[in-house]
Amino acid sequence: MANSVSTVECVRVANWSGSLIVASLTGAFGSSFLYGYNLSVVNAPAAYIKKFYNETWERRYGFSVDESTLTLLWSITVSIFAIGGLVGAIIVTPIVKFFGRKRTLLLNNLFAVTAALLMSLSLLAGSFEMLILGRIIMGVDAGISLSALPMYLSEISPKEIRGSLGQVTAIFICIGVFTGQVLGLPEIFGQEPRWPYLFGAIIVPSLIQVVILPFLPESPRYLLLEKHNTSKAEKAFQTFLGKDDVSHEVEEVLAESRVQRNTKLVSILQLLRTHAVRWQVITVVVTMGCYQLCGLNAIWYYTNNIFSEAGINHETIPYVTLSTGAVETVAAVFSGLVIERLGRRPLLIGGFGLMVVFFAVLTVSLTLQKTVHWLPYLSIFCILAIIASFCIGPGGIPFVLTGEFFQQSQRPAAFMIAGTVNWLSNFAVGLLFPFIQAGLQTYCFLVFAAICLAGATYLFFVLPETKNKTFHEISQAFAKRNKVSLEMQEMNHYPGERKSSAEQESNFTSSVNNGETKKGIV
Repeated sequence: MANSVSTVECVRVANWSGSLIVASLTGAFGSSFLYGYNLSVVNAPAAYIKKFYNETWERRYGFSVDESTLTLLWSITVSIFAIGGLVGAIIVTPIVKFFGRKRTLLLNNLFAVTAALLMSLSLLAGSFEMLILGRIIMGVDAGISLSALPMYLSEISPKEIRGSLGQVTAIFICIGVFTGQVLGLPEIFGQEPRWPYLFGAIIVPSLIQVVILPFLPESPRYLLLEKHNTSKAEKAFQTFLGKDDVSHEVEEVLAESRVQRNTKLVSILQLLRTHAVRWQVITVVVTMGCYQLCGLNAIWYYTNNIFSEAGINHETIPYVTLSTGAVETVAAVFSGLVIERLGRRPLLIGGFGLMVVFFAVLTVSLTLQKTVHWLPYLSIFCILAIIASFCIGPGGIPFVLTGEFFQQSQRPAAFMIAGTVNWLSNFAVGLLFPFIQAGLQTYCFLVFAAICLAGATYLFFVLPETKNKTFHEISQAFAKRNKVSLEMQEMNHYPGERKSSAEQESNFTSSVNNGETKKGIV
């Protein structure tokens, strides 16, 4: 038994090649890291940016901006990031189809650099419009990267470590949030004349990605199934897997292609009409919706107030707030380490379940905290516990599942659906939470507890375990619920687009004759 466990561990270690690690870290640093960074970077300089808005308004019009207009400008500055994200999620499908996964990540840096320049130079130019425009462009960057990066990672990783590699997206979101908190400290860039540097720092991860990523291969699955370039796909597999004999991996992908009968990318409408993946689509919509609607944004809103109620000095709160970013990062790393042992299902359901418990306790402690002197400290514990619960499962696994549920031809459309739900939910929370909070006060967290409970219940009855499973095996797990036979599921038919088996075989033979397939692969 011990030898068996040791063998499994050796296989897992062997799967982590140097190129795979570099590709995942570089891809995430220039993508999901920037998403997390831009979520938190606006918090520290908020007062200075509002002052800049007021001074600019007064210089232009000769009078100070009224409070309601200033609040509106600031709300637009914060929430328009989600609008940009929605745009990015919508346009990502044709981009990844034409340019591929790696080139999409590289080209996406044009949005990041443009946004960084606009936002960092807005104070010098005396234009708050530049800051708002930069935020929406940065949102476009985030919308593209949160679809292209998980797609790239899911396609370059062996199925044995697909979950762990997929969690890199969530881990770097957390690291980005924490970095934004650290750089926003008064000793660094959290001072009035220095706040533009917070936005200029965005250029650094982008440049690092632009320098390193070109030396790494494109997704081998994309090269094989969409570009039909077996030679380059084989080299990509060799680079990412760190071995010379990749015939098994190439054959596995080609077998999937033969099962699919069609590698032409499908549209969103076609995907929604496909009975064989109906419950996969519904599950992605539910997990992505709960990912944004579970109340974590509300937690960030309440953090400073709760720390203040606990008696923490106002000047000390920014440093104490770092604990939230640290807990978030540690929990995400923990999830990445255990996801291949425990699986997606227990982490996702367990994460939402724990959030329900801690939201309920937080509601009680906030409601009664003025009557018992130690309850504010319980509120602080609940905040950290909710953040940790979110990050061990709901914080990253929805991105992993979107990459695992769908075959090559469906994946871009699936990520577009997931991204659209993600960003619309993000915008809805930003728009509606102030009204929910004003109407329900501390009881507002019960709304989020109900959402988490609904999500956990749905996933308990519907979500199968997907670790170490191929797309075909995952399809089989959903076949009965989708009410299609396995034969129909395998055909994956799309009227007017399906190629015949003979045509597929003819195309593949042509590729071999053209010298694209090396001896010994098939």
